[in-house]
Amino acid sequence: QVQLEESGGGAVQAGGSLRLDCVASGRIFNNLPMGWFRQTPGKEREFVAAISRNGGYVDYADSVKGRFTISRDNSKNMVTLRMTYLNPEDTAAYICAADRRYPLPTKATEINYWGQGTQVTVSS
Repeated sequence: QVQLEESGGGAVQAGGSLRLDCVASGRIFNNLPMGWFRQTPGKEREFVAAISRNGGYVDYADSVKGRFTISRDNSKNMVTLRMTYLNPEDTAAYICAADRRYPLPTKATEINYWGQGTQVTVSS
């Protein structure tokens, strides 16, 4: 019903930057609260950032505040995560998320729509 497709992952040196995009399609509503989670093998999926349907509200995990910026362009049905000053601890699969609830839940088990994920690897 709702499909999310990420792009922009890759390998970067510590201190570098990456941009991730997530394009949504098949939505019941015009726009949805959306955001990003990240996960490494064997670990719980953790919240990274969220944005409201019109971009007026944003939220970040403490671990990424000041380094990551989330934004959206509803004309392109797209949410963007700009990541700067990356460090090896940021290495993870980054997964786009959406839900009908506002604000976007920060608990992964409460999210209804997920993308496939895109890998970010930060070398030291």
